[in-house]
Amino acid sequence: MGRNTRKRRSPLAVRAIAASAALAVAGGGLVWANFYASAGESKSKQNSTLASAQVATIACPDVGQKLTNVPRNARAGVAKELALLDRQITEAYKRLADTRQAQAGDAGFVNNAILGPLKSKRTATIDRIGINIKRVGGKAPQGLAQLATCQGKADQAQTNAGQGQGQGGNGQGQNQGGNGQGQNQGGNGQGQNQGGNGQGQNQGGNGQGQGQGGNGPVAGDFININQVQPNGGPKGVNGNGLAANGNGGSQGSFTTNCGTNQNELRNSDNVIVAPGVSNGAQHQHDYVGNQSNNAFASDQDLANADTTCQNQGDKSSYFWPVIRIQDGSNDVDANAPGGGQDKNVGKIVEPAQAQLKFVGNKRGQVVAMPQALRIITGDAKAFVNGLGNANTNWSCTGFEDRVVTDKYPICPQGSNVVRTSFFQSCWDGQNIDSANHRTHVDFVEADGSCSNGFQAIPQLQVRLVYNVPAPKIQNGQVTGAYAVDSFPENLHKPITDHNDFINFFNEETMNQMVQCINNGQQCT
Repeated sequence: MGRNTRKRRSPLAVRAIAASAALAVAGGGLVWANFYASAGESKSKQNSTLASAQVATIACPDVGQKLTNVPRNARAGVAKELALLDRQITEAYKRLADTRQAQAGDAGFVNNAILGPLKSKRTATIDRIGINIKRVGGKAPQGLAQLATCQGKADQAQTNAGQGQGQGGNGQGQNQGGNGQGQNQGGNGQGQNQGGNGQGQNQGGNGQGQGQGGNGPVAGDFININQVQPNGGPKGVNGNGLAANGNGGSQGSFTTNCGTNQNELRNSDNVIVAPGVSNGAQHQHDYVGNQSNNAFASDQDLANADTTCQNQGDKSSYFWPVIRIQDGSNDVDANAPGGGQDKNVGKIVEPAQAQLKFVGNKRGQVVAMPQALRIITGDAKAFVNGLGNANTNWSCTGFEDRVVTDKYPICPQGSNVVRTSFFQSCWDGQNIDSANHRTHVDFVEADGSCSNGFQAIPQLQVRLVYNVPAPKIQNGQVTGAYAVDSFPENLHKPITDHNDFINFFNEETMNQMVQCINNGQQCT
């Protein structure tokens, strides 16, 4: 099978495996301290206790990624049920975040009051997904019902940051058990929360309470770019997001200039994953290019839309989650779905640069992309899903030979934050989308080849640059943080960065792109 269906393990996952264990909580059932726990770890390692105060978020199996064969007539109904599953997780996460005091006094609270009811709701929703598929003659995958069970998850970044700061803390009482009022107000770090009896500590346990919205990012999510060794530049995660071009094959490029979203076209929809569902993404996207992209846009709407691209033959839609500065201010969506209601808070920052370039394939020529082809690269749920579909690259201008995937870089004065996405550039030759929005396209192999008989298409490479103030970290706390918008339970982790594309180049312009790339020309 292609890369989208193979299990791969990156150095990040290997490091996480070494520190991970499945942990039981009172009241029965398993709660995983880290999603990347290895099945090969001994049971003795996997059976220690994860206290309620250590449960930072909720991890649920991604049902949508298991649905690789949904009949077209069932997809709209299934998409609505999948969006409902997302909302159920969000509601459960908010309850988790709002009940820290109750959790501290009841070891079974998370299981009994949050995870148990969530499982019941998910079971009913998953049943309806199966009914939708069967109603049109399809066959639901086996084992769907087993995906109803969710688990608590610790935040390893916060645990590590807290442990590193635990001896210094913000006050001696916090490290000793932290019962004092003044200490409670600061008790957000893991080291400060050991003993977690103060109100502030209960709210702040394992990263809860950190960040302007109370759901991250935390100090452990950042790294000074000067501490990163040169590693060759963007490579994505675990083989996802390798550059398709190189010394050989089709060496041309086609650059399209569509602006930086100066007109502030944003919404929290995702017409690819959740068509017909308002706030289906639960986080805001910046849109450049096509000006009609929302949850209810048809292909005809998109084809007839206005575009911000200088080349009017490009009506493609390019969109990505916004970056916000958590400086205590609020944006226009502070009380709206996808914004403050979904714990995405702070001031939205427009990119200073948005470079959209299509390149060739180092093994040979590329073929034209079909109109309305949809590609999602990266995974908005990678923190709880794992790295299977993750594709992130974070760096700083002047340091772009140093890239991190699971940290936000802190850039020196005069340097700006850079986020880069290299898209899938192997296509199955038939479909413009797939049931799980992944399997109709694939990433190139390390040598540039496409597996499974897929065809090479132009690779979209997106480079976004942001002028954001450098966050400050002191005593295990971060102030002035920046972060991507995310599903609330994914805690604004940098690994959740992602990027979306819907092709609406007209035929003439697409043919010009292919010709430029295959002939080794650099075109705009």
